[in-house]
Amino acid sequence: MKTVFAYLKMFYRRMAVGFSIKTVATLSELMLPYILSHILKNVIGSHVSDIILWGGLMVLFSATALVCNITANRMAAHVSRDFAENMRKDLFAKTLALSARQTDKFTIPSLESRITTDTYNVHSFINMIQRMGVRAPILLFGGIAVTLFMDAKLALVMIALLPIIFVTVYFVRMKGIPLYQKVQGSVDNMVRVVREDSQGIRVIKALSKVDYEHRRYDTVNKELVGKELKAGVVMGSVNPLMTMFMNVGSVAVIALGAYFVSKGTSDPENVIAFMQYFTLISMSLMAVTRIFVMYTKCAASAGRIAEVLEAPEDIEICTKEEYPDIKTNAHIVFDKVSFSYNGKRNNLSDISFSLKKGESLGIIGATGSGKSTLVKLLLRFYDTDSGSIYINGENIRTISKERFYKLFGSAHQHDFLFADSIRENISFGRDLPIEDIERAAKIAQAEGFVSDLPDRFEHKLTQHGANISGGQKQRLLISRALAAKPEILILDDSSSALDYKTDAALRRALAENMGDTTLVTVAQRVSSVKDCSIIMVLDEGRIIGIGKHEELLEKCPEYREISESQMGGAIVD
Repeated sequence: MKTVFAYLKMFYRRMAVGFSIKTVATLSELMLPYILSHILKNVIGSHVSDIILWGGLMVLFSATALVCNITANRMAAHVSRDFAENMRKDLFAKTLALSARQTDKFTIPSLESRITTDTYNVHSFINMIQRMGVRAPILLFGGIAVTLFMDAKLALVMIALLPIIFVTVYFVRMKGIPLYQKVQGSVDNMVRVVREDSQGIRVIKALSKVDYEHRRYDTVNKELVGKELKAGVVMGSVNPLMTMFMNVGSVAVIALGAYFVSKGTSDPENVIAFMQYFTLISMSLMAVTRIFVMYTKCAASAGRIAEVLEAPEDIEICTKEEYPDIKTNAHIVFDKVSFSYNGKRNNLSDISFSLKKGESLGIIGATGSGKSTLVKLLLRFYDTDSGSIYINGENIRTISKERFYKLFGSAHQHDFLFADSIRENISFGRDLPIEDIERAAKIAQAEGFVSDLPDRFEHKLTQHGANISGGQKQRLLISRALAAKPEILILDDSSSALDYKTDAALRRALAENMGDTTLVTVAQRVSSVKDCSIIMVLDEGRIIGIGKHEELLEKCPEYREISESQMGGAIVD
């Protein structure tokens, strides 16, 4: 909670003003039963002017309470809105800054629900605590103080109930926090299923698996309903218990009040005022109960938010004393690199190679051989477990993120296109001139189909680029990677949807226009890598062949087998 509540510091003055206004409103409400008792006891039967005076005083206090409550509630709404906005902004920024390993740990669906559902729970609590956090205690303790002054014997009846109520609320709250944490975990699972189904809706329909996905959704939905029901029953038990305690107290006050009136030790007017104060105190206790219920949800959500906000920076920029530069004329160097996602079995083992500026590296191998993992290490999405990676002789651990990522342009098989124009999808917030966008589209073989569109680069794409073909998507993604003229271009299986003719044209255009750019190509096709300066064949995270196309055909049986299986050993441009 400390991490989340730290966002309230900048609002302390506004909150203090709001609390002050709320205090005035609540004290005005507290005065109304006392004035009514005084009117019934001392004013009725006297001059009309006295009745008008005290009646006018009640109207004044009522109006003050109304105006101050509205003002304070509006201020509370503004504070909670701005507080939640700042928190969501930082949470979103932190989510984007998480390393790939941390994102894997939290999972995307969980991060989505933390930014949405969890921040909403915290926002609701902050709003409620400003509206009820002052009013409820003042009505509770102020009402008790006034009733003690009016009739201590009747007031003790209400006071006797308070310990029972507080103990009940405390134990229910302690049981409720872990229950709501489990509820949020189930929300994560449901978001995951909805996210998967929305992204894969075409595959689901094509395979006639709508009923299957209904059952899968029903499973996670029922799990969520069950946990919400359990948490709701536990937390919902507070209101009936509170109502029972309040009714018991109300009956006791009426019974004792009637007894004291019959004995002449109390006045009917005091009993009437007592009942009004008892109603105010009951309302305040119910409000305190709601605050505790909301706090339970807030505490569970705040803990989940804090986990993300306090996640340590595990991709740190190190000093050159720790990771010194090396002397080399190579642009990219991998030196005995090994890596494992789970720390048990290496996904890459002892990877070593060097690549000069302007050269090209082709990486090929079976599914799961470690091709994309190597690219992720080069982009420093993960840090190596052992070994080092150098760019221009600098260990990539020592290069600042701003300078490091400007070196790269990358296109991956499952990159995304968002609902905006083709121009914005290629520029991607970099404010690139249209000349660079058109040049990149021409090299990426996207110019042809873009020119056929009525509004060309201003053509609007739907979410995920659903209104263009798979090959057109990949050409736009490659255009995005090329547009900023990177030093290192990474194409990670990004031409799998291209036909052989377009793929060959793309390779020729890259060779003609990107001669100074170092190219790393991950592909399933031999035709996509055959012209590379170096071709690396991976199998189970190890290099089993490295060299030029002709050398590998002669010396690497696995490469030769891949080539023959695709084209009978012949390569056609």
